[in-house]
Amino acid sequence: MAKENSAFMQPMKVSAELEAIVGKGPMARSEVVSKLWVYIKGKNLQDAKDKRIINTDEALKKIFDNQPTVHMMKMAGFLSKHLSK
Repeated sequence: MAKENSAFMQPMKVSAELEAIVGKGPMARSEVVSKLWVYIKGKNLQDAKDKRIINTDEALKKIFDNQPTVHMMKMAGFLSKHLSK
């Protein structure tokens, strides 16, 4: 069980680009990831053959350095650039 004050649960400032997708910050990194998945699934942006691949729309391209697709395991690295203490 994670400690209540773990770094993963600390509220972070959210960049304007990311805020357009997940809403107003600050929020915990885990909350950002959850809301990002709600957005991805709501817009049907997962690849039909490989659900681990996200097909980016214009809003996600601002987060994922203009990449047309992103593997879900690479998301955290991109998100780090849009979160600050």
